[in-house]
Amino acid sequence: MLSNLAINGGPKEVTTPFSWPIFDAQEIKAVAEVVASGQWGNPDCTGLVAKFEEEFAAYCGSKYAVSCVNGSVSLRLALIACGVKPGDEVIVPPYTFIATASVVIECNCVPIFVDIDPETYNLDYRLIEAAITPRTKAIIPVHFGGQACQMDEIMTLAGKYNLKVIEDAAHAHGASYKGSKLGSIGHAGSFSFQSSKNLTSGEGGMVVTNDENLYATIRSLRNVGRIDGGQWYEHYNPGCNYRITPMQATLLSLQLRSLEAQTLKRNENGLLLSQLLADVDGISPLTRGHGENLHSYHIFIFKYDPEFFGGTPKNRFVEMLGAEGVPCFKGYPEPLYKQPLFQNKNFMCYAIPETADYSQTYCPEAEKACYQDAVWILQHGMLGEAEDIGAFARAIVKIQKALTA
Repeated sequence: MLSNLAINGGPKEVTTPFSWPIFDAQEIKAVAEVVASGQWGNPDCTGLVAKFEEEFAAYCGSKYAVSCVNGSVSLRLALIACGVKPGDEVIVPPYTFIATASVVIECNCVPIFVDIDPETYNLDYRLIEAAITPRTKAIIPVHFGGQACQMDEIMTLAGKYNLKVIEDAAHAHGASYKGSKLGSIGHAGSFSFQSSKNLTSGEGGMVVTNDENLYATIRSLRNVGRIDGGQWYEHYNPGCNYRITPMQATLLSLQLRSLEAQTLKRNENGLLLSQLLADVDGISPLTRGHGENLHSYHIFIFKYDPEFFGGTPKNRFVEMLGAEGVPCFKGYPEPLYKQPLFQNKNFMCYAIPETADYSQTYCPEAEKACYQDAVWILQHGMLGEAEDIGAFARAIVKIQKALTA
């Protein structure tokens, strides 16, 4: 009965109050000590900042890591360091946060949208080669929701056409592909520490790489164009001040200690929830088994078919699910190329050619995900206990029964 639904005043199926971030007195004490020290800045990126960079590089299995103010900047620094030039093309997916494509515009380059795989919502490697032109210089695969892209195939294509690969791992802290941490497989990997992310200090970003030259260039770009061993007022590259603070670095160092256990927990819960939803008509969790060893489940995604829910539109279903206490979201409202930035060509850059016209761009799987299918359960909910995960599944079944009675 509809009256049993929480949205209509009935009892919630999920009663656990999920919160994020998770912290304790240790983080508070450590940040307070930095405040009390009076050393709030770190223009040389030494001390606590360097310590966290070393820890994060080691965790990812990369030789080097460079922190910066956010994950958008980390993508842009990696692109510039990889040598893209004005007018170059960069292949990106259309189902992701705007920064994956807008940083390409900021670099005076042209985003080329390649559709997603409907099984994973990641860049469909089978469609990449057809989008490569003589102007293509890089690929930015996004490990969406924490699910690994099929990196073997992408790296093979990149080698064939001499392209750089920058992994957008903003959702993928701790996740792995065939034994390698995500971010460590391409030429560079970009992470975000924004407030919703699986590892957070409120804001912040990081680039990891195994390439010493890329590392040196990114370090310089991050620090106003200075180079190691240079003078304070010597500026060799067109960088800006993109440094993080010691307060962020000490917080991230402490948060990093919990990341592996949290990632294992999310992965375990994701597998459980997929199993519980496997036989629910009209609900199809995205698939696994594409090379990932560990899924970070920054987002647990399932496809929703209104036919099995009395024709109820997706957005209304998500409202009902949220009312039941499930931390959920309806996903992106439209693919990136439908955003006013691209439809109006409001690029404000001198090198984007007139031929860069997105008015006819059409990626059917991305549009289906946005307009019809995709429902997200957010990462802090994936840290619940098995009983919570069971309650998520029961909430969906409860709604289905009420809508089809």
